[in-house]
Amino acid sequence: MYHKTKPYRIFTVFNYTLMIAISIMCLVPLIHVLAVSFSGKSAANANLVGLWPVDFTVDAYTKTVANENFTRSIWVTLQRTVLGTAFSMGIVLLAAYALSKDSARFRRRNIYIWLLVFTMLFSGGLVPMYILIQKLHLMNSLWVLILPGAVSVWNIILLLNFFRAVPKEMEEAAFIDGAGHFRTLFSVYLPVSLPAIATLSLFTIVGHWNSWFDGLLYMTDHRNYPLATFLQSVIVQQDFSKVTVRPEDLENISQRTVKAAQIFIGMAPILIVYPFLQRFFVKGIVLGAVKE
Repeated sequence: MYHKTKPYRIFTVFNYTLMIAISIMCLVPLIHVLAVSFSGKSAANANLVGLWPVDFTVDAYTKTVANENFTRSIWVTLQRTVLGTAFSMGIVLLAAYALSKDSARFRRRNIYIWLLVFTMLFSGGLVPMYILIQKLHLMNSLWVLILPGAVSVWNIILLLNFFRAVPKEMEEAAFIDGAGHFRTLFSVYLPVSLPAIATLSLFTIVGHWNSWFDGLLYMTDHRNYPLATFLQSVIVQQDFSKVTVRPEDLENISQRTVKAAQIFIGMAPILIVYPFLQRFFVKGIVLGAVKE
């Protein structure tokens, strides 16, 4: 058989070796950040920490968790991620289901699709968007982090193409049993589309969790910063006056260890959520759902 041939075995070894090397390259920085966050001030400042903590201490985590601004930013990001993902995926599901129908069943379908695609190619610009947000009185509110990006045209296009691949016999059977469009969507399309929905949900979650620019742009009060904006202010702008620990708290700990602790806490939720959604990526989609 083909998998017993020498070229195939060579390719398999090369493929596994390459994947292992890429995995190591991804894991090493995470392990280093974790090691720095648990290291003492002298070792961290002297850049002596590799992949294992030096002078083990949890002071950086203690100060980080005790920091009111940091914990508030986590709460803002949690609210944004949960509400934003639910709101966005609800719109994506409804829009993709409607647009997955052909023109004979949904008149002017192509017009709506091109209107959506147009927004991917052209936008009003940053300044008009900022003025619009001000006129709508959304500045410094949680909804300013959710509403502007709620409609993801890219996700709609991906999901509508996925819906178009669902066998029509399943939908017809639901209609024969008396189901309407909403019942068909949630009882037929939703169960067989879990892999696609889980993937798009993960993309949306990561997008909300890592987004920092909108928080910096629309939040004039640093107490309303989401976590990513908080970390950007600390790590990139080096602004320790508003959003991190007090100067007197840094006498016994290093700024580098505090940054590392904040970075690791910030990425930990995504690392925890990902394995639970990973199983949907490898499942069969509609295999065996319809027998001809």
